[in-house]
Amino acid sequence: MAAESVWSVDPRTGKPREQVAVEATAGEVDRAVRAASAARAALADRTARAALLRAAADLLDEAGAHVIEAADAETALGPVRLTGELARTTAQLRSFADVVDEGSFLDVRIDLPDPTTTPPTPDLRRWKIPLGVVAVYAASNFPLAFSVPGGDTASALAAGCPVVIKAHPDHPATSELCASLLRRAAAKVGLPENVVVLVHGFEAGVELVRHPLVAAAGFTGSVRGGRALFDAAAARPVPIPFHGELGSLNPVVITGAAADERAAELGAGLAGSMTLGAGQFCTKPGFVLAPRGEAGDGIVASLTAAVSETEPGVMLDHRMRDAFVGGVRERAGLPGVTAPVTPGPGGDHTVSAGVLTVDAETLVDGKHELLLEECFGPVTVVARYASREEISEILSRLPGNLTATLHIAADDDPDAAGLLAELTPLAGRVLVNGWPTGVAVAGAQHHGGPYPATTSTSTSVGATAIERWLRPVTYQSTPQHLLPPELRDGNPLGLPRRES
Repeated sequence: MAAESVWSVDPRTGKPREQVAVEATAGEVDRAVRAASAARAALADRTARAALLRAAADLLDEAGAHVIEAADAETALGPVRLTGELARTTAQLRSFADVVDEGSFLDVRIDLPDPTTTPPTPDLRRWKIPLGVVAVYAASNFPLAFSVPGGDTASALAAGCPVVIKAHPDHPATSELCASLLRRAAAKVGLPENVVVLVHGFEAGVELVRHPLVAAAGFTGSVRGGRALFDAAAARPVPIPFHGELGSLNPVVITGAAADERAAELGAGLAGSMTLGAGQFCTKPGFVLAPRGEAGDGIVASLTAAVSETEPGVMLDHRMRDAFVGGVRERAGLPGVTAPVTPGPGGDHTVSAGVLTVDAETLVDGKHELLLEECFGPVTVVARYASREEISEILSRLPGNLTATLHIAADDDPDAAGLLAELTPLAGRVLVNGWPTGVAVAGAQHHGGPYPATTSTSTSVGATAIERWLRPVTYQSTPQHLLPPELRDGNPLGLPRRES
């Protein structure tokens, strides 16, 4: 059976642009993984790893105009958005190079022998080593920052793990271009090009997670697709870690005091956040608890006015567009749901942003559970509550999320502490008086959350994302000449470490 062609498609028209590749067969996936595995030893040199990451960032910057043009043609995200995403992507690569140089990610811990303890403590020396080949599944909505040159790839390479990346079908040409730049960077610093390998195709993605030489996987995408791969990773004869980001409602709670203080500002801010990028950010606020009454009416009025002025947008592909149109139609048709701004088709290839509202008591009664599920695209649901108890009841029904946001009054807000405590178990990042779209690449960042937001407790953004691709090993009573230099007496490499 002939391999299926992989085409680049213009989401603005739905028409194919060019044939980019062919879907990888099982044999080709096997060869790709084995080639990456053969390159593993070369990544043991931390100096070379850091050089690779910096060289990759430099080459992406040099090819920036070409990269942005290719990504825009396949995603319709626009040059302004993609210019920012490219800057974020190269910053991630350089940031992980700094992490590699600094060395604390190795988590070196040394306990010297102590015969007086019970039981006696032998000489123990612990650090972290790379897992092996990592499978990376590119995201649709971030063709750069969460795809071929994105955070999963950068953190895996930083950890010393070669990567085999499954390209997303929405941007295959961009994937090929970025993979070629990463491979050029490897050659430039004297590493094998196969520290980065790219494959295409749905079946290739399934074969990849099942391959015995793949040691871990990173995924960003839908609940359905991510859960299928997660289950496949767990069902292997030797299960592997699967770090998947699957979906998130990202709830927002607005207290009555906050609504009284700045209703118009809150409505406008919500509109900007939920329509950003045609509502295709993983941190889009998709569900809002706002008070009934005049102040709450002001929030909805401001939100309605701002969303009404939003131009129709192009989604990443027509399949997502159709899912959005069908999803908002089903939600808007539920009894008791109103649409101050009706979401739906904006044209043959676009969608219009919208707002749905419902009384919170409807959700308290257990009706309309669909409104508590993510709808990917430019829509948010505003549930109007009449009491503090209604807020608590609805929050208890929510699934896990990447983010949860609380808006409180500038002065002492009596509901602030209690609501913050209730939101904390729901998300990996809890915001106060802000909006969740926009994820800073920083050491203290956490981009993850309880299931289904992610399948693990790890983060995919920030310095600690490297921890996903490492495992600890302890050497006991091992002669100095047999120890890795990182663990030897005198700390010859000058690494941060704990000794006792």
